[in-house]
Amino acid sequence: MASASSGPSSGGFSSVDSGVPGCTSSSASGVKRSTTSEVSYASGMPIKKIGHRSVDSSGETTYKKTTSSALKGAIQLGITHTVGSLSTKPERDVLMQDFYVVESIFFPSEGSNLTPAHHYNDFRFKTYAPVAFRYFRELFGIRPDDYLYSLCSEPLIELCNSGASGSLFYVSSDDEFIIKTVQHKEAEFLQKLLPGYYMNLNQNPRTLLPKFYGLYCVQAGGKNIRIVVMNNLLPRSVKMHIKYDLKGSTYKRRASQKEREKPLPTLKDLDFLQDIPDGLFLDADMYNALCKTLQRDCLVLQSFKIMDYSLLMSIHNIDHAQREPASSETWCSADTRRPAPQKALYSTAMESIQGEARRGGTMETHDHMGGIPARNSKGERLLLYVGIIDVLQAYRFVKKLEHSWKALVHDGDTVSVHRPGFYAERFQRFMCNTVFKKVPCVHLGRPDVLPQTPPLEKISEVSAIPDPYFSPVVGETLQMLSTSSTLLEKLEIEESEFTH
Repeated sequence: MASASSGPSSGGFSSVDSGVPGCTSSSASGVKRSTTSEVSYASGMPIKKIGHRSVDSSGETTYKKTTSSALKGAIQLGITHTVGSLSTKPERDVLMQDFYVVESIFFPSEGSNLTPAHHYNDFRFKTYAPVAFRYFRELFGIRPDDYLYSLCSEPLIELCNSGASGSLFYVSSDDEFIIKTVQHKEAEFLQKLLPGYYMNLNQNPRTLLPKFYGLYCVQAGGKNIRIVVMNNLLPRSVKMHIKYDLKGSTYKRRASQKEREKPLPTLKDLDFLQDIPDGLFLDADMYNALCKTLQRDCLVLQSFKIMDYSLLMSIHNIDHAQREPASSETWCSADTRRPAPQKALYSTAMESIQGEARRGGTMETHDHMGGIPARNSKGERLLLYVGIIDVLQAYRFVKKLEHSWKALVHDGDTVSVHRPGFYAERFQRFMCNTVFKKVPCVHLGRPDVLPQTPPLEKISEVSAIPDPYFSPVVGETLQMLSTSSTLLEKLEIEESEFTH
């Protein structure tokens, strides 16, 4: 359910390596360190900075000049208060105005009539659309006490792999939830999406789209730190052997050498085509359920004019895991006990696609740990953990211009930034034609005779779906440039804070 590496920088859930339990020297209790990051800046110690996130030589992480330990503490104090106060309000139907409500509470360090004393600097905590998100949590079967217990009973665990976005990622100690910092535009876009998100979840709670459980903002030191609570895609209790961030694009879609040096690198489309050219084979029922879910989710994203999203896929190789020693240092979690089932409904990959594996055949179904059973061309048994990530990216003028400029020097159909309709079509085609394959009934039980994938050129020839609305690249570019001033006037990209 969460889930970054050098993966995409936009919103929604990014491809995080949740196999690493923690990566900072911050106090586990989150107690404030008064001068750690300040001394680092003043003394000229090397600081690694990506976006708003920086790590000094001692390993202390800061985000917008707030230490990670202080931010974790503020998040837990804020969520405890907002969930507690919400429980005193009677349950009712969600109204349109509920999507735009913002509640705010001040937390002075000395405490107040409403808030406890704490060891951090003063901060303000904002909760966006509390009634609406309470409904979302109820829809997924998350009770208020479970939500509080998961997020606030134990220290949050910081994940090391922040990715190109510079976002911070935390996972709850029970592996249930991911907390991610998001940019102002992403939080604003999510708030605008809420009415449509509400409608979609009512119609179809089983989805591979991110499941948003809360949107908050910590105001500290004159900075706004916005966070979103989501489902965790990649359980730390399951060792992942390989991980991919797939868009259906081939333009510069190969992991860098620096990324490959990581313990669990996030590989990309070209890496997949090279590593697994024959694709991954699923039981027929599972394949149909997965592709149907992808098709439905892409239609929703297209209706919101969203593109540049990815399919995050981590693979647990059952056969490899059985050959590995139990005490292997590469195991992601020291706790090898069987974890409790996740609390949230429809939160695992298996639950999300509405599919159940065929009993018997090549797919063992007794213990999937939420993963989708599959096999590779060697016949090895796999569990796939998948979800659509980075969905808070609207197709705006800047992205249109980016695509057209890239298209002048490259094949426009292969770059990752594209029109939402074309992007969705290409995304589905790549996933259901190239990445995932249906095991023919005649070959069940005979993984050694799985059909081989035709050359990539033939796939593109056979499966190419023309877009009647896609004009020639150069012509579109010239037309776009000629009307750029008009488009910019209409878009009015807002750079101010939320009005609340």
